[in-house]
Order: sequence, then C-alpha cells, then structure tokens
Amino acid sequence: MSDSISTLAELKAASQTPTAARNRLTYLFDEGKFTELDAYAAAGDSLAGVITAFGYVEGNPVYAFSQDVTVKDGALTEAQAKKIAKVYDLAAKTGVPVVGIFDSYGANVSDGSKALNAYGELLMWTSNLSGVVPQIAVVAGTCAGCAAMLAESADFTVIAKDAELYVAPNANVKNSAENAAENGTAAVVCEDDKAAVEAAKNILTKLPQNNLSPVPMYEFADPTETVGDDADGIAKAVCDGDSVTELNAEYGKASYTALATLGGATVGVVATNKTGDKLTSADCSKIARFVRTCDAYAIPVVTFVDTEGFKADDETEAYGAVKDMAKLCHAYAEATTIKLAVVTGKAYGPAFIALAGKGSNADLSFALDTAVISALAPVTAVEFLQHDELKGATDLTAARNTLADKFAKENASAAVAAKNGCVDGIIAKNEIRQTLMDSIEVMAGKRISRLPKKHSNIQL
Repeated sequence: MSDSISTLAELKAASQTPTAARNRLTYLFDEGKFTELDAYAAAGDSLAGVITAFGYVEGNPVYAFSQDVTVKDGALTEAQAKKIAKVYDLAAKTGVPVVGIFDSYGANVSDGSKALNAYGELLMWTSNLSGVVPQIAVVAGTCAGCAAMLAESADFTVIAKDAELYVAPNANVKNSAENAAENGTAAVVCEDDKAAVEAAKNILTKLPQNNLSPVPMYEFADPTETVGDDADGIAKAVCDGDSVTELNAEYGKASYTALATLGGATVGVVATNKTGDKLTSADCSKIARFVRTCDAYAIPVVTFVDTEGFKADDETEAYGAVKDMAKLCHAYAEATTIKLAVVTGKAYGPAFIALAGKGSNADLSFALDTAVISALAPVTAVEFLQHDELKGATDLTAARNTLADKFAKENASAAVAAKNGCVDGIIAKNEIRQTLMDSIEVMAGKRISRLPKKHSNIQL
C-alpha cells in the first residue's frame, strides 16, 4: 500500500484494497457483507490502519474492527484509536456486541504520548462495556503490549495457532498460542485466522445481544448420546445435539466449561469430572470467570458435580490456592442468574458447598441415586469415626475401604442428602435433561436483590 495518499481517488483505492483485515470481516458477517465506517480516516499520509464496520451475524447486528497490519504494521495511532472508540461508543448506545480482530505490533512510537492516551481511552471503553455487551477478541496475527491487554479485556479471546499474544516481546515462550491456551489467556485456539473468526462467531451466536436482552432461542435437535461418566459426555448427552462449545479446554484440566443450548436456549455448562482429579487453583479461576461471564448476561448455569474436592498438598498451600477457592465460592454466591446443580458422582465437603450447595450457590440441586455426598471423603471419615475398628486389621487398606464403602452407603448416599435437605431431588441419568429443562422454565421469572454496594470485593 502506498505510504502517501491524499486525493479522493487514492483514498478510495487504498480503502478498497483487498487485505487480510478486510477478508476477516467477510468471515464474520452474514454473506460477507458489512457497512464500513470512516473508511477514509487517515493518520498522516496513510490510512488509519484499522477497518471498522457493522453488519449482521446470524441475523443479529454486530460491530467489529479489524486491524490492518499492512499499514505501518497495524501500529495504533490516535486516528486508529478514534475509529475503534467510535465502535465502542456506538455499541454502548445501541446495546450491540463488539468483535475485535487484532493484528498489530503495538503503538506507533512516533505518536508518543498520543498513543498512550489512545490506549488508555480504549481500555476505559472496553472496561465500561464489560458485562453490558458481549465482547469477543480474535487474535489473528500479532497482538502485543497494550493491545494484548485490550484483547484480554474481552469476554472471550480466540487465537489462531500461528498468532502471537504477548506483553513482553523477548519472553522465552516458543509457542505463544499454545501457551495462551494453557494459562487460560485464550478460550479457544484455532487452525488459522478464518477458523478463529468462525469460532468467535459461534460463541457470539450463543450470547444475548446485551445484558438486558433474553438469551437466544434456536430450533434444536435432541442429543444422540447417552449420559456417560466424563464431563464432555454428560454435557453432550444432556444438551441439545451439536450445540456444545467447550471453552478453555487446556486450562484447569480437572474442570470443564462450555456454552450450549438446552431446549433451544443458551446455558453455561460447568462440570468437575473431566479428568477425575481434584480441583486446582487454575480450575477455580476458570470456573469463577466463566460463571461471572454467564451471570453478566443472565445465562443459566448448569453445574455437574463429581469431585473429591479441592487439591490439598504442600504446593497448593504454598501457592495460596485457598484464595482461588474463595473466588470460586464468591462467583457462585454472587451470581443472580439461574443456577442448577446435579451431583453425578462424588461431592465432598467444601466442593459440594461451593458448587451445589443450596441457598447461596444453587437454586435447585439434584443428585443421581448413585451420588456420594459427604462432609468428608468416606475414607477420611472412617479414620476419624471408626479408628478403633481399624486397629489390628491384617490388611489395613482393605479394611479401611470396606468401612468407607459402608459409610458411603449408610451416611453419604443421595437418599441421606435428600432427607437432610441438601438436595431437592434424586433423579436417574435419563431424567437429567428433562429435569433441567423443566427447572429452567419454572425459574425463568427469578428475581433477587442484593445489598446496595458499589461492587463486591472478590478475591482475584
């Protein structure tokens, strides 16, 4: 692209030049059609380096911007920031989602303090819009420095596998996209920029237009799978056919989060039996962030609980993971959206309280008849309560396991939990889907008030 443009003919030619930035917008919008905004806005002798537009995604209006790396490496200038800020401003006025497609090496150093002010304004906009309209970030190329903070301020970040997302350019990280997935920075990693935009589009279609809009409703197909024992199997067997989109799969691997539809309406799915491991700090942060996102847009949260609880060892204590456990509890307790829980396996102590406990954390809780719900793991319980019976056992492990099985059946069964008011009902596997659909329908008018305050002080 020419480094110097001035006439209208040159502006038109430059603005219509096919680029990756323009192509990415065609991937996003229905039939590849969109209306461009401020097409001729320039920064000095070049265009502003970003295409801003609005169009429709699955028939719903969406604003978007796509940085153009062919213009001064996509460097953020004051002019570019003004174009992006206008998109945020329009989104705030109209309650319409924003998709940002990032491909820039950072700020234009020749703009100096103007670039700093520009980034500050954009970070203010994305923060103010957080929880008001959905924001999806697509990292299609390089996303560096303050731009990385801007992208990560979105509700969900999607990255192409060859793209880069970083603050420190000389960090010794060989695979930026893979690392972003492992540390929870990116919710989804895709094969290329087109797949990344399409993944963002898929997420966007499951979100309401704004925090005052109802969740989207779609025609749906019944699930074709039977309920299994793993998180993905349960989600796909309970939710509508081909509707489940897992998020942050590589982060917090003992847990599972996904957007899906149930009876045609969007739900957020949380499960804790992905690997059978206890919940770690990463799992707590992953679930807490997901629950808060769902709550911001009044998306019902369905939690499937099968865990022995939170990981407890020297490393966990040294890391201070109790802070993240408190964050998880806080996220559930603070959420006012519909919260349903199904105990599908084990649910011990603090994990049950945080994920499925009635009152602050679940509006309705159910359990399979095979569930084990206990204040302590049965093996631990018998050590405390039946220690004398273990004395002199020739095979201590076998004796302990026998007593633990007996304790689970007599003191920690679903029936005992229901009798003590810990769960609202006991259901069979083939009843989970209908029970949840009925529960969401009856809870549709849920209204709840909190104490007046500026905001809660959640652990971060």
